[in-house]
Amino acid sequence: MLPPLKPIAMKERISMLFIEKGEIDVLDGAFVVLDKTGVRTHIPIGSVACLMLEPGTRVSHRAAALAARVGTLLVWVGEAGVRLYASGQPGGARSDRLLYQAKLALDEATRLKVVRKMYEFRFGEAPPAKRSVEQLRGIEGARVRKTYQLLAKRHGIQWKGRNYDRTDWDKSDLPNLCLSAATACLYGITEAAVLAAGYAPAVGFIHTGKPLSFVYDIADLFKFDSVVPVAFQVAAKAPLQPERRVRLACRDIFRQQKILGKIIPAIEEILAAGEIEPPEPPKDAQPIAIPEEKGIGDVGHRH
Repeated sequence: MLPPLKPIAMKERISMLFIEKGEIDVLDGAFVVLDKTGVRTHIPIGSVACLMLEPGTRVSHRAAALAARVGTLLVWVGEAGVRLYASGQPGGARSDRLLYQAKLALDEATRLKVVRKMYEFRFGEAPPAKRSVEQLRGIEGARVRKTYQLLAKRHGIQWKGRNYDRTDWDKSDLPNLCLSAATACLYGITEAAVLAAGYAPAVGFIHTGKPLSFVYDIADLFKFDSVVPVAFQVAAKAPLQPERRVRLACRDIFRQQKILGKIIPAIEEILAAGEIEPPEPPKDAQPIAIPEEKGIGDVGHRH
């Protein structure tokens, strides 16, 4: 009998692959995509952080189970990857890390410390003293709008602001369409990293009330140093398939910047700013019935 599969650490993986118009299955022990003519394309599923599934894809039970075992996030996206509909969780929040994250988010003092650290991480300088979370959000928003304007000017793009219609993405102008495709790529790999680190995507500090609030918080730390410049570069060239060009460019920049190796350490650094220790398990807690072997993957992966 073969030994159980052990997930590869997130920092060792390639960022993402997009699949459209194919049936995903496990054949002869391999994760494959079959096109309408029956041609197989093998995918090294265990070495991919997330698989983005576009319209026209079908996933078998065996394929979904294998992706979960090797810790690869399946993300169902819209055409050209500009919508995120749902995701299949490859691991998830460990109770100790979830409680730690929730404790930081629920206390206003520790939440403010974490938000201030996010601001410092993102802009390279400490935020003004004695500011509330709401005030920091206002300062951040002004800087973000200014950054968009500067990037648009640098690439010779007419910029009318960040505007899009979630019900009809095609109504967006070219720069906004490229930005939506680029941020969707970043959100996909960020969610995979958050889950691999054992934290809950929904428990955010700046963003709240959404299933991916913490994903948005962490993605924003890297957005303007990675995918936003890429989106403006592609928009400036006005290619025939801008969304596809954006996805390829994002994949390249993720590899160049080794971003999957940076996200989890950034999460730990950000949360450490709350200056509290992760809670100890209660003394009367029931021990684990079936101990798990230590794997080579990240702590959030199911071994």
